[in-house]
Amino acid sequence: MNKLIENISNLNDMILQGKTLEAFDLYYDDDVIIQENNNPACVGKIENRKREKCFFDSITEFRCAKPLHVTIGERITMVEWHFDFTHKDLGVKNYNKVVVQEWRDTKIIKERIYYGS
Repeated sequence: MNKLIENISNLNDMILQGKTLEAFDLYYDDDVIIQENNNPACVGKIENRKREKCFFDSITEFRCAKPLHVTIGERITMVEWHFDFTHKDLGVKNYNKVVVQEWRDTKIIKERIYYGS
């Protein structure tokens, strides 16, 4: 479990440093499945990375990202994040979300993201 604590701490630190895509490359499995709320899941590292890059490229002003709570279980991490930014398509976003990650060894194999609409 110590390795999981180290991995999620490093992942969160990289996000805070603006290295989200580098963290994605380092910690996500090639066959990762990511699902936001009840939307269809996106499968595979290549497709998910494209989606992440498109999202981050569309942020016009970034004000804040902060992990509020981190929970660690057996092969599972959960992080409650607070974000505040302006997105060219979504407008001003100031909200919390919960990210639940399932790990295999040092890679995230499944991620589910929950937030209000």
